Amino acid sequence: MKTFIMYFIFLFAFAPLTAQQKREIFFADPTIYVSGGKYYLTGTSGDRGVRGFSILTSTDLKTWSVPPEAGDTIHAILSRGEHAYGDSGFWAPQLFRTEKQHYLAYTANEQTALAQSTSLLGPYTQELVRPIDPTAKNIDPFIFRDDDGKYYMYHVRFDHGNYLWVAEFDLGNGKIKPGTLTKCFGASEPWETTPDYPSDPIMEGPTVLKLDGKYYLFYSANHYQSKDYAVGYAVSHSPYGPWEKQKNSPIIHRSVVSENGSGHGDLFTGLDGQLYYVYHVHFSSERANPRRTRIVPVKKQWDEKAQVYRFNADGDHVIVPLQVP
Repeated sequence: MKTFIMYFIFLFAFAPLTAQQKREIFFADPTIYVSGGKYYLTGTSGDRGVRGFSILTSTDLKTWSVPPEAGDTIHAILSRGEHAYGDSGFWAPQLFRTEKQHYLAYTANEQTALAQSTSLLGPYTQELVRPIDPTAKNIDPFIFRDDDGKYYMYHVRFDHGNYLWVAEFDLGNGKIKPGTLTKCFGASEPWETTPDYPSDPIMEGPTVLKLDGKYYLFYSANHYQSKDYAVGYAVSHSPYGPWEKQKNSPIIHRSVVSENGSGHGDLFTGLDGQLYYVYHVHFSSERANPRRTRIVPVKKQWDEKAQVYRFNADGDHVIVPLQVP
């Protein structure tokens, strides 16, 4: 009898998970933060019903779960309420940290905002509940720390379309520094304004990487409901530009990853040392929402002649992250 019980336990422990036990993740505008040998994934909520942001964790990028500390089906790291700015439209989060604090930059009410916490898992709150810049609508914040310790906030502003902007950022008071606001660029390439889903020109979802003294700005173009929503990149010698768009853009596109609406995510270095980009794709060929989360390896190669790195997504090895109990 004991042998039978042990055999049953063995089968149960090592049996493959069923389709009901595994399910796709529906974070749009996703980001992945790497810390302590684990990955932490958050993004714009799709079917999760969260007025704010929730988080999942993984050690292999393939299977994800609610952090054990949560003890629930959803772990919210920021929730709508009196301690955080915004009551709707919680989009495009970014997690980062300093020596003393964890930060969450995000969009709500079509304004950028910054909350902080002593723990990666939150809750993230604001001492002063306010947006970063209330003078104009601005979304999709990405806060970048340069080698000299200065911070810059890359983001999107509206003017009959979406345009990428940057400003030096005062992390101490959560504001952009006066006189530093600079426009990066708007749509100018054919792939950035295809006729599939007519709209004003749209540039969004900035992420910045610095390598060997040069700045690489990754961004998405086209309306997110267009099947041609895609990711390209530009290079500059300065955090303010001028930016040179790279001719091998887009590097993430339906022709590369075989799914429509591929874009608006974040670059990160995996535990294996590999560079990855996490992004969203359309739910199906018929509709965009809710958007599905994807992860793709990104290859980096030095171009000796141009003196820049070239980036290409490995569309043959796209990861479909799944949530497990």
